[in-house]
Amino acid sequence: MSGETYAALMFPALFLLVFLGIPISFALFGIAFLFGIPIFKDFIGLQLYGSILQTATQYLLSAVPPFVLMGAVLERSGIAERLFKAMQLWLGRLPGGLALATISMAAVFAASTGIVGAVEVVIGIMTIPVMLSYHYNRSLVAGTICAGGSLGTMIPPSVVVVIYASVAQMSVGQLFAGILLPGVIMIGLFLGYIVIRCLLKPEDGPPAVSKDDDTPLGQKLWVTLTALLPATALIVAVLGSIMVGIASPTEAASVGALGAIVLTIAYGRFNTEMAVDTLKRTLLINCMIMMIVVGGTMFAAIFQVHGGHRLVGNVVDYLDLAPAAMLVLMLFIVFLSGFILDWVSVVLICLPIFLPLIKSIGVDPIWFAVLMIIVIQTSYLTPPMAPSIFYLRSIAPPEIGYRDMYMGVAPFVVCQVLVLVLVVLFPALAEYLPAQFSAF
Repeated sequence: MSGETYAALMFPALFLLVFLGIPISFALFGIAFLFGIPIFKDFIGLQLYGSILQTATQYLLSAVPPFVLMGAVLERSGIAERLFKAMQLWLGRLPGGLALATISMAAVFAASTGIVGAVEVVIGIMTIPVMLSYHYNRSLVAGTICAGGSLGTMIPPSVVVVIYASVAQMSVGQLFAGILLPGVIMIGLFLGYIVIRCLLKPEDGPPAVSKDDDTPLGQKLWVTLTALLPATALIVAVLGSIMVGIASPTEAASVGALGAIVLTIAYGRFNTEMAVDTLKRTLLINCMIMMIVVGGTMFAAIFQVHGGHRLVGNVVDYLDLAPAAMLVLMLFIVFLSGFILDWVSVVLICLPIFLPLIKSIGVDPIWFAVLMIIVIQTSYLTPPMAPSIFYLRSIAPPEIGYRDMYMGVAPFVVCQVLVLVLVVLFPALAEYLPAQFSAF
């Protein structure tokens, strides 16, 4: 059997193991080991050890643990509750006001944490009971929670971007700048959809009229100030220092983690139990991410050794696609992969194959990175294998069923596709800010 045949069989074998329920990291390890034996034989273990060493010595990946720690601390800091309270005070009386407050709070919280699952679980636990108590449409509740959680992919500091930059050998600050404008547009479309829906069907999102409507202006301003100012300062300190080149991603993430701990102490939420639980959660998430990174590195290395890139090149030559069609094909592969694999695996498996193709068709790497991240986020929401729905199912009350979830996410998926189309038609949305910050 030729090397290219082995390379072609690696992906079906991987998907088979994933469908059988084997964790993706172990599936990647196993496929890399089995398909590496025909070439390296008894030295396969030593060869794969090189992938572990390669991952362990990537300085950029050292930014992941402090980013995860920052998110885990903020998850327990009380900042999410304060943000939702502030947003509810100002937006609650509007049509769909609680949903608007949820998306707004999710955007700020996502910019503080960068972890997709954490954002959705925290905002879901907090806001679902409130929206249901005001008789919000169940599909709107489900869609809002899932869409808000997905912002952890698009809003910097996203861990997805850090992993992408590590694999592609790109600047994290440039990628953060690249996804900023599309992320803001996406938030605007989410908010716009909620407003339009609730204006057309007021019963789907009635105004939240309560005693909070009589809250004095001074108290509203104080609640808003204490909720938004610390979070905004933390976001500006972390993102700003990275994008203007003052600090490396690892340094900025470490400062962010320290700031999150200080914020938790200031809010009176820091204690021994919280510290131990946060460290355990940070360790588990980091181990999960790093195991997938190592497995993906092994998988990509064996794929290359078997002549995988020659296989891809031959397929591309046979298809003879125009650059635009090639771009669509790559993004479609990412979209389908997101049905089965988590975002780390999608980046680690697809990106090494795509990078030579991107260079060959002359596509701006930052523009393509933004497109790929949007598609990853879209697959996060898209049924039937949407991870966002599985996160929501774990925290949703019984009255919110899968039908509500599937119907709820559909309009938000349309919003994401619109952002993708806008970035395709107007590349400056992804390229303008990185060009401005390149001078620093």
